Amino acid sequence: MKLSLFFATAISGFFVGATTALGFSDQADALTFSGISSGTWGEPTPGSTNINPIYTGLGSNAFTWGDPNVCLPNSDTTSGCTITGSNKLTFNGNSFSTDINSVFKIGDLTYFNGTVLKDTSVESVPLNLNVSLSPLVGISQDFDFNLRLVNTPNGAINPEDNADFVFIDTNLSNRSFIFEGNEYTLELTGFNPDIGQIDIKALEGATTKTAIYAKIKNIPEPATLAGLSLLGIYLISRKKFLEKKN
Repeated sequence: MKLSLFFATAISGFFVGATTALGFSDQADALTFSGISSGTWGEPTPGSTNINPIYTGLGSNAFTWGDPNVCLPNSDTTSGCTITGSNKLTFNGNSFSTDINSVFKIGDLTYFNGTVLKDTSVESVPLNLNVSLSPLVGISQDFDFNLRLVNTPNGAINPEDNADFVFIDTNLSNRSFIFEGNEYTLELTGFNPDIGQIDIKALEGATTKTAIYAKIKNIPEPATLAGLSLLGIYLISRKKFLEKKN
C-alpha cells in the first residue's frame, strides 16, 4: 500500500471518528450538572519543621492548627495580654448548577490567622469534598484536594509581612468521575472566578472570607486523541512530499 493511500484510508477513518467525537462533544457541552457540596478536613501533613503539631477538627468542616497559648502583650500593659486563638479553616458547601467547562462556586472558605507557638503548626491539610451530582441522581462523588498552609513567623513591623497564606495545591486539583460511560474531571480553579487565583492571605489576628471555584470538564476519548495525532503526522508528511516534488 502506498503511503498516501495508507494515510488517505487512515484520515478517512479519523474524520468518521471525529464526527462521532464532535457529536459527543456537542452533547457533553450541552450537559448541565447541578448538585450540593459539602466538605470535611482530613489528616494533615505536619512537615519537617513542626515537631509538635497540634490540630483539631478531623472529619468536620472546621479545622484548627497550632497551640494558641501565646500571650500577646496589650497596648495597655496594665491589662495583661491577649490570646488570639489557633489558626482556623472553615468550609461551607452550597448548591450549584453549571454547564461543562464553566466556572462555578463550589463552596465558601473562612480563614482565621491566629497566633500559635512555633513548631506546633502543620504544612498542609486535605479537604474531602463531597458532591451530590444531578443528573447522577442519588449518587455522591468524593474528591480529595490538598491545601498548603504557609505560617509566617511574626516579628515584622509591616503587618502585611506577618500575613499567613493558604494555597490550593494545583498538582492535586483534579479528580475524575464517570457519567453515562464518559469521563469527566472536577477541577478546583482557585479563589477567583476570573483570574484563577490559587492563594489567599489573612493578616495576624484577622479573618479572610472567600469562595472556592471549580470547573467540570469532559475528557476526550483516546481514539479521538490518536486521530488528531495521525492527522498531524499526515499533514507534516504531505508538506514534505510537496516540497520535494517542487
